[in-house]
Amino acid sequence: MSVKVHIHKTHRQFTDGLASIEVEGNTVGECLDNLVKKFPGLMKALFKEKGKLANNIEVYVNLKSAYPNELAIPVKDGDEIHLTVMLTGG
Repeated sequence: MSVKVHIHKTHRQFTDGLASIEVEGNTVGECLDNLVKKFPGLMKALFKEKGKLANNIEVYVNLKSAYPNELAIPVKDGDEIHLTVMLTGG
């Protein structure tokens, strides 16, 4: 099963400039795990700890918010995951 993950511009430094990457997985979490296996630098950019997304990362599946429980959302062949970065600051 192939799922396309769209990478936010700020994280493309970890993907050799690639804007989207095909990965395998049955859930968003499995897809992101496989993405990190291909591009280990993304681990610190996307996760605050194993299995927990960083607070500033938003996940959309087929352009619909996956919040809450983003990592448990099922995906199927041909689905698209968009990773976006929320602006933070104070």
